Amino acid sequence: MAEPLRLQAKSASPGIASGPAFLAEEPKAPSAAEQPDTAPASRAVGGYGALEKAIDISISELEHLADGADAESRDIIDFQIEVLRDPSIAEATGARLEADENVVFAWVATLDAYIGELEAADEEQMRARAVDILDIKNRVLGALAGTPIADFPPGSVFVGKDMEPSRFLAHDWSKGGGIALFAGSTAGHVALLARAKSVPMVIGTGRFSAADGDPVSVDGNAGAVILQAGSMLIPPLVPAQEPAGDTQTTGGELRTADGVPILLSININDPAEIDALDPATAGVGLMRSEFSITSVADAANEEQQLAIYRRVLEQAGDRPVTIRMLDIGGDKPLPGLEDLPALASGLRGIRLLLARPEIARVQARALLRAAVFGRLSVMLPMVTFPDEIDRMRDIFREEAEKLGRRALHHRMPPIGMMVEVPAAALMLDTFGSAAFFSFGTNDLTQYLAASARDDIDADTGKAAPAVLRLLAQAVKLTAGKPVSICGDMAGNPHYLPGLLAAGLRHFSVAPDRRPAIRSAIIGLNADGTRAAGE
Repeated sequence: MAEPLRLQAKSASPGIASGPAFLAEEPKAPSAAEQPDTAPASRAVGGYGALEKAIDISISELEHLADGADAESRDIIDFQIEVLRDPSIAEATGARLEADENVVFAWVATLDAYIGELEAADEEQMRARAVDILDIKNRVLGALAGTPIADFPPGSVFVGKDMEPSRFLAHDWSKGGGIALFAGSTAGHVALLARAKSVPMVIGTGRFSAADGDPVSVDGNAGAVILQAGSMLIPPLVPAQEPAGDTQTTGGELRTADGVPILLSININDPAEIDALDPATAGVGLMRSEFSITSVADAANEEQQLAIYRRVLEQAGDRPVTIRMLDIGGDKPLPGLEDLPALASGLRGIRLLLARPEIARVQARALLRAAVFGRLSVMLPMVTFPDEIDRMRDIFREEAEKLGRRALHHRMPPIGMMVEVPAAALMLDTFGSAAFFSFGTNDLTQYLAASARDDIDADTGKAAPAVLRLLAQAVKLTAGKPVSICGDMAGNPHYLPGLLAAGLRHFSVAPDRRPAIRSAIIGLNADGTRAAGE
């Protein structure tokens, strides 16, 4: 049996504690009923009114936390209240609201800028204050969303990048427990509080892998963390870089009757489907991320998105996972951004993300951080012109640089595109910066046949010959880059001969369609003809 893993750390508070791990970086997503009724971005007065109310709630919570607290704790809380009342914070947020930002994103951007300045400071004491501002940011976000930060089980060992002071103060330490931080500071407020309350704490462990509830021991005397067998230290920070080679050709492979390899992946719509993913049989060719986002508060929650993406990547193991960025707008509005024009004005998919970069930047950071946990590729929705990919790649590079300055683990994933706009399909040879292509036949059929969304099912059969001809032409324009198909046509055995004849060799289908498609493929030759004897 493998020996427990002992990680060297730095003591922040002496003492020894053991208990089940509480993983702070995997927050539970709030249910739809818990989402905020956030005012649209353009209604700045209403938006600021909602923010003022959330700040007042947060101040009241902090004042309640301070009741009966010792002088040291009271000083920390007073500092946070002072920041919440700082007119410069209100002015900066108000300016963003006047520039037509949504209230949630205006608050996040303002506080993130403040946090970034502190994290880049030369003095350790200033850097240590960044978590105090993060604490304030999350508390107000919780008040906006109606989802206050929950306590963790007594006797647990808190595991995370850092810990918010108010979270420490709200917790009952009388039943034991400790703190193990990937980063942290001995000069930080939590370290100060831990020493005052004799809570064992270590910092600087580096990021390690553990499951919620795993036994963990914190040795604050020697500066170490002891993990159960099976846990592991995650490799150090990976610089942002472009991948080389085909990242999508393993896992879920089968062969046609004449021996040509075919990759068969699955589509995921709902986070609830993640647990059913069998890494022994398939990767994920398409995860529609918008179905994990039920409100603007979700779209602004980087940690919540990171937890979902990390979960699917870890469940997939060494199989590839392609996550599509938010395809919102048009017939898929995002609650809280109802004032955005519909598809008639072109604001859907990547156009909306580029028009509202605050949404794209949060998701980009979550995806960059998630990429260290598996074989992630990122797909852009509703791409029409090559410069849309270039502009989104610039956002990823900028956010990767920021994560690097904050010493947050990340990796630059391959960035490809959905091919669902006929204009793009006809010009794929001009999309040189796309790492891969995936055909979305639902929208491609709709726009090619000028169908209404409600009529698409009836028109698919009639439009299929035109769609297949367009696919065959488009595949020839891909210059050898990885190509897949993930729309409904891929999951219909009737269209498989035409799709194979068009040159497609990677199919991503709904999980319940996979057995039928697999059976159909092994009975066909690579040119779409039936095998002898079939």
